[in-house]
Amino acid sequence: MRNRMSFIPSLFTILNLFCGFMAIVEASSGHIEQSCFFIIYAALFDAVDGVAARFTHTSSRFGVELDSLADMVSFGAAPSFLLYKGFFQSGDGFGLALASLIMISAALRLARFNTQLVGLDKNFFSGVPAPVSAITISAFFLFYFNKNLSYNASEIFAYVLAILLPVLMLSKYKYDTTPKFSLNAIKAQPVKFIIVLLIVVLIVVTRGEGLFAFCLFYLSTGIFRGVKNVIKKMFTGKKLRDETEKNLKLKSLN
Repeated sequence: MRNRMSFIPSLFTILNLFCGFMAIVEASSGHIEQSCFFIIYAALFDAVDGVAARFTHTSSRFGVELDSLADMVSFGAAPSFLLYKGFFQSGDGFGLALASLIMISAALRLARFNTQLVGLDKNFFSGVPAPVSAITISAFFLFYFNKNLSYNASEIFAYVLAILLPVLMLSKYKYDTTPKFSLNAIKAQPVKFIIVLLIVVLIVVTRGEGLFAFCLFYLSTGIFRGVKNVIKKMFTGKKLRDETEKNLKLKSLN
């Protein structure tokens, strides 16, 4: 039975890959919004293939490698090409180089992820996941680029996202993983599920516009954790130094 169902997760992965290909095709034709939607569809299929693998108990090394290859197209090449066609196309070589950073960073991040599967922290991602980066670009073009934002503000955001997203993908900042939908998981992490539910409601109520706001919020959580840990280490280090100096003084007096 297990062997018969092993193709199901891979089927969703292939649909993810196909949507990534279609996103590139649509962007190359100048259909920016359609390209954005295909990237979002790819992210949905990417989420479903993991759920299907757990549900059918058919996780495999082949599935992991296929998933990474699909993600490289859908969340690396596609958003980079979308960013290039949507904004940086007039920037010649400089614009091309900036747009390619998301693709390069996605490749490096996926390679790092695959080499760290053993002993991986299941509650946190190290760095922003490539799908979140791709969805952020898509949501920006769908709802804000030259729409809710002025051209000047859109231009600034495009440059910031082109630089910030690759940096965050390769960073060691910790980002929450998607909770597994089961009764045990809900009991173990009720707050996380409530937050996820509120986010879904926000996106539905705002007819999608809230998606970009959620992406920015998610990006900020890792930065906040990173800054908090740095400050904590600074104070902990100072406290240890003070205690060491105090002990040394006491020893010298004795």
